[in-house]
Amino acid sequence: MPDLWTDLLDCLNLAPQSPDDAGHFTGRNQTLEYHRVFGGQLLGQFVRAAGLATPDKAIKSIHTVFPREGRADEPVTYQVTRHHEGRSFATLSLVASQSKGAIATASVSMHAPEDGHDQQFVDDVPTVLGPEYEATIDLIPWETRSADSLDTTAVGPAEYSLWMRTPAVDTELAPALAAYATDLTLIGTAIRPLDGVSQRGNGTAFTSAVTSHTLWFHRPFRTDDWLLLRQHSPLAAQGRCFGRGDILTAGGTLVASYAQEALLRL
Repeated sequence: MPDLWTDLLDCLNLAPQSPDDAGHFTGRNQTLEYHRVFGGQLLGQFVRAAGLATPDKAIKSIHTVFPREGRADEPVTYQVTRHHEGRSFATLSLVASQSKGAIATASVSMHAPEDGHDQQFVDDVPTVLGPEYEATIDLIPWETRSADSLDTTAVGPAEYSLWMRTPAVDTELAPALAAYATDLTLIGTAIRPLDGVSQRGNGTAFTSAVTSHTLWFHRPFRTDDWLLLRQHSPLAAQGRCFGRGDILTAGGTLVASYAQEALLRL
């Protein structure tokens, strides 16, 4: 099995279906011990496809819906449709498909680099945790640190914070790598208040699956500098859970925000 980091980077290297077609791409799947495609991979590939289709702009936001699971043994085809492209903004729709049909769809807004008024109002960021707080998060092939564990069955607040830092990597991959990381821990955050249940109980104590995921990118950033993913789940109801979070630099700069809804049946 290939190294998970190298394998992920290769998956983000989308191939155009033809030299003259800037709207169709193919992406391979991660080599994992799963039969289905990981949603974080699809998020990262959507971000990459949007960037390749509109190279003069940066991704501003993406809203993704997952109508059905994808098969890990079949490559994914991405079709990009431009609804509007002006000097400042572009609006795109993307469809990720396999032979059985669409496995994910995305609405994307792109924005050309622009100077403007700059302010933020967020809680202070704590000091980066030391190496004694090293965390192991399945499918994340880079440094992660946290003072809490989503694998424990002890009751806790529906909150979770995770420090992360990737190996050195091109900044153009930062939005895709961040999108990938945000898909992993929001369901685990939502079930922390449940006694005797942890995220390891998916398929036994509960059933869950992400139904939609949204990210907003506020400022340029690097993933090979420390980033804090600070998130909470304000609601679980009607067989679903909802969570949201922010991505901040070690210096306290808010660079992205995200939200997710998922199926949650106990």
